[in-house]
Amino acid sequence: MSLPQQLRDESDFDQLPDNIPVTATIADIEEKKGFIVYYRFVIEVKTKGNSKYLIYRRYRQFFALHQNLELKYSAEAQPGYYTCQLPTLPGKVFMGNKKEIAETRIPELNNYMKRLLCLPTWVLLDDLIRMFFYQTELDSQQVPRALRRLRPPTRKVKTIKPKTDLLSAPRAEAVFDFSGSGRLELSLKAGDVIFLLRRVNADWLEGTVRDKTGIFPESFVNIIKPLPESDSDEERGVSKSGKRAQSSYSCLRCYLLQPEGIDTRDVCVEEDLSIQPSYKDLLSQMRGIFQVEDIALNYRDPEGDLIRILDDEDITLMVQESKQTGSKVKRPVNQFPWELLVTHAKDLTVYNTE
Repeated sequence: MSLPQQLRDESDFDQLPDNIPVTATIADIEEKKGFIVYYRFVIEVKTKGNSKYLIYRRYRQFFALHQNLELKYSAEAQPGYYTCQLPTLPGKVFMGNKKEIAETRIPELNNYMKRLLCLPTWVLLDDLIRMFFYQTELDSQQVPRALRRLRPPTRKVKTIKPKTDLLSAPRAEAVFDFSGSGRLELSLKAGDVIFLLRRVNADWLEGTVRDKTGIFPESFVNIIKPLPESDSDEERGVSKSGKRAQSSYSCLRCYLLQPEGIDTRDVCVEEDLSIQPSYKDLLSQMRGIFQVEDIALNYRDPEGDLIRILDDEDITLMVQESKQTGSKVKRPVNQFPWELLVTHAKDLTVYNTE
């Protein structure tokens, strides 16, 4: 005989620690430009002890949580004493406008989280749920843009923007043409004046030209008026407090190997260095960057041989091997420890077949 699994025992609930999440509500969605354009949900979490904080989660994190919970608690996957009826998670959507998909998921995901946090207390104590709703250091460092769903409706007040003295603003002049290879990168024409916003790392700056904002390599411009000196530490990835600053961008170095030579590119994405992209996303990204359709993805193993990537399992192996050899190679703080080598799909001469 099993317990009445969907009825929470209030006496047990009273004994739970104060940091247990009891409600979670999506406050907003934010567009991010990673290996693909995606949206993440800004979620306000309230705990049993009445504290509040924000966490940032993608749909795929909801999906991974639900899969793991099903393996552990669903009667179909794990018949036994400790099973319960899990709430229904909205399914994957493969076609359509991503912003619209994210918007339509908000009420469904709010309902999912509400039902999830009403499960028996022994489920709430599971590390899977606690870690999903836990505010990580990365969460705490994020600055929410709007939180539009938490703000009460207010009367619009006309604001007057102060005039900016453009001659005193940090700026640079483009010396060469630069063609940005993604949405994050700013395309420049020689002679353009770029107003500087910040330094991304030792080699890249962020600025605005012709009402467009993006990042670009410093080597393509001549600095007319530099950024404030306080940015010099940021250049090395160190904040004023002495802690390592987290860049908004991560850099992936990739190469196109061709008979006529090697084309090297640095791709900047809004992804954490710990992220493991999918094979499909990387393949699509490389096709767009090098403008070649029939390509294969590869990486170098510890012996220096080229290994072809065929699926997500190969991506996992590449990331694992890069961690083992990464300490031997000095890279910028915001560069991925693994690199991609792109070849033509039918070119097998690049592989060591001996």
